[in-house]
Amino acid sequence: MENSDKKTITRRLSSAAGHLKGIERMVEDDSYCIDIIRQIQAVQAALGKVSAMLLDNHLHTCVTTAIQGDDPLERERMLQEVTSVFEMSSKI
Repeated sequence: MENSDKKTITRRLSSAAGHLKGIERMVEDDSYCIDIIRQIQAVQAALGKVSAMLLDNHLHTCVTTAIQGDDPLERERMLQEVTSVFEMSSKI
């Protein structure tokens, strides 16, 4: 992963972690439920963006290398790995 991408992802994760702490405080302070839900949705969107960035990186590095390689088992393993991520996300 490129250093700039790693920094962007780390920054986004730190921001999401800070928002989660804020949500904890909101719950403890009995904040309005809809306000809490909106903050949770914002964190979910931020994590979705991080996930998309990581997937993009994976597709452009590991998967591309496997597809261009000579090992059919490695190609299949990479494709199955990506498929399994989407199968898991559809169960959530």
